Amino acid sequence: MPRKALGRGLEALIPVAEATIDGPATGVREIPIADIGSNPFQPRSRFDDDAIQELASSIKSTGVLQPVLVRQMGSDGYQLVAGERRLRAARAAGLERIPALVREVSEREMLELALVENVQREDLNPIDEANAYRALVEKVGLTHDQISERVGSSAPR
Repeated sequence: MPRKALGRGLEALIPVAEATIDGPATGVREIPIADIGSNPFQPRSRFDDDAIQELASSIKSTGVLQPVLVRQMGSDGYQLVAGERRLRAARAAGLERIPALVREVSEREMLELALVENVQREDLNPIDEANAYRALVEKVGLTHDQISERVGSSAPR
């Protein structure tokens, strides 16, 4: 007897990757970690090895709970947009593949997404956070009010 499911399933919330005539598939999918290049706009200059190892232990027991964000680069490569710590921890955990949300993003959007995601994290050191705010103003052209709206905090000083 087939199981009856309630609702439309997870696909209603998270789009399934589908190739289109216009270009590469987008949505969440498992991709090889070796195919992901670094983000040249990564605002974090230091990574706590102990914290990465703790996250790797968590990933070994429960898996990667939140996909990294990547953009397609060529026919078989990707560039990380957000999720550097998760990617490093997945490597340390010995994973060969990682869940990734594939999105089309311009370099400007990539810079903004990487900066905003890292500024929202509490463990970003004050120097990296200040540099990220400055980059959002100088390189992305955001006002302090726009930054405040995007990161969900009071305007940077």
